[in-house]
Amino acid sequence: MNKRLFITLALVTALTCTACGKTDNNQSPVTSAIKNDTVTTSYDNIAVTTPQTTHKDDKIPITTTSNIPINTTIKAVIDTTVITTQTEVITAPTTVTSEAITPQSATTVSTSVETTQPETTNPAQLLRPVGSPPSPDDPDYAPAPIQYNIEGITYIQGALIANKSYSLPSNFNPGLDKTCQTQFNKMVNDAYAKEGLQLKFGSGFRSYNDQYNIYNNFVARDGQAAADSYSARAGYSEHQSGLAIDVNTIDHTFDGTPEAAWLENHCHEYGFILRYPQGKENITGYQYESWHIRYLGTDLSYAVHNSGLTLEEYFGIDSYYH
Repeated sequence: MNKRLFITLALVTALTCTACGKTDNNQSPVTSAIKNDTVTTSYDNIAVTTPQTTHKDDKIPITTTSNIPINTTIKAVIDTTVITTQTEVITAPTTVTSEAITPQSATTVSTSVETTQPETTNPAQLLRPVGSPPSPDDPDYAPAPIQYNIEGITYIQGALIANKSYSLPSNFNPGLDKTCQTQFNKMVNDAYAKEGLQLKFGSGFRSYNDQYNIYNNFVARDGQAAADSYSARAGYSEHQSGLAIDVNTIDHTFDGTPEAAWLENHCHEYGFILRYPQGKENITGYQYESWHIRYLGTDLSYAVHNSGLTLEEYFGIDSYYH
């Protein structure tokens, strides 16, 4: 009986499969036969579109279309997740969007392309004519040094004056002005970065007592007349103001060097002037010093430099011991 039942079930199954396999004139050109859980399909010519894939260095998904030649045999896993051909693996997407998923973060990334904006110059720099001083909102602006309300100090148009005609109190010890120091450091860095030149801090603030000892040593060595041509008496030195800096060697070996030439032509851009220029000895009271610069701030340093005058000529003052 069991044998008859088995035969009957086999016949029913065969008849059912035969009924399912019936075709008519409207049947698709694709025919299939199931053997051992494998679907063998014949295609006349089918275009298969691969899913959008995101390359490592691209942010815009790339869609690739390939044509499968006639009668190419495709083996499909029954769950229809992966279709394998003889030459490639194609992942069948369930949905297609305009966004791609990055493997690192597994988050949705916009298809927009990022662009890097070029660095822009401060508008104040673009509008400033060549040779004119920078405005306070310009990064090249150097403010004037602080002013002291101390008896015995002379200011003209906001500038502290210290020369043979205008002295400083013996107890005035401000140290090197901070803005002066900051601007000097900026100038040193720019000279090296732009021109490969090496500017060094040689000397800065000197107290009344320090200058007294320096001057008297020169008098003892060279006599007072000679010493007065290159060294200030105590109380008359710009170094006591905290606004003067000697650069590099502090002697005439600095004359004619590329650093000396650059300093003379560019120090005003950082708020300094060359204090004792060549050919002006009878006006400043001192011999030419290519290494001695004086801090004023860019408002005044540009004006004095562009005028071609010394500080004494610019303010209409003299410089001699009265």
